[in-house]
Amino acid sequence: MRVLSHLFANNRAWAAEMIRREPDFFARLSGVQAPPYLWIGCSDSRVPANQIVGLLPGEMFVHRNVANVVVHTDLNCLSAIQFAVEVLRVEHIIVCGHYGCGGVLSALRDEKLGLIDNWLRHVQDVKSKHRIQLAGLASEAQRHDCLCELNVIEQVVNVTQTTVVRHAWARGQALAVHGWIYKLTDGLLRDLGMCVTAEAELARCYESALADAAAEPAAARIPEAPSVENGVRTQKGPGMA
Repeated sequence: MRVLSHLFANNRAWAAEMIRREPDFFARLSGVQAPPYLWIGCSDSRVPANQIVGLLPGEMFVHRNVANVVVHTDLNCLSAIQFAVEVLRVEHIIVCGHYGCGGVLSALRDEKLGLIDNWLRHVQDVKSKHRIQLAGLASEAQRHDCLCELNVIEQVVNVTQTTVVRHAWARGQALAVHGWIYKLTDGLLRDLGMCVTAEAELARCYESALADAAAEPAAARIPEAPSVENGVRTQKGPGMA
């Protein structure tokens, strides 16, 4: 009970399988860390970052918290962003939420859960900002889906406004910030139309993404065939080339 021996057994089986497939995998992995992506996602156990985009260990730097929130006073998240951008020199920051997020639902319902209420206050701020749009939806399920999308869009904005990202763009570093959402019921990612590669693009991307979310939530769209960009398969949102 205390040792969790089954997890150690799983680890040994996994390591053996990786070596069988690629004998020098761990030697190569231990030599350098150079992922092109930073993933900022939810802590939900059903949304494993590497697996859902088909990447191996070493190919994605990951930061996760409840409801994929980016706060300018959260030194944990900001440190991850700084290390990824300035040391690892990632080219893409992906903020990925998911439908069915329990943290977002708690914020939507204004539930009282204890300490985490302070953290989810940031999601409630998103709810308050978009209260008119949310109030126009017929069911709680629709409002939940919509708030999950809006939360991703707002967190992308927060990433682009960090000093780390703004300084990177100012010095000409190539860096794109993306907003995606994952659907638990089909295993597919949806692109929410937030792809910001320069500070001057933010307002246009933000307005376009909000308009798309208001017109038709990504959860309701029939996924198109996956596109492949830099090795990552995604479902494109409306208006995405």
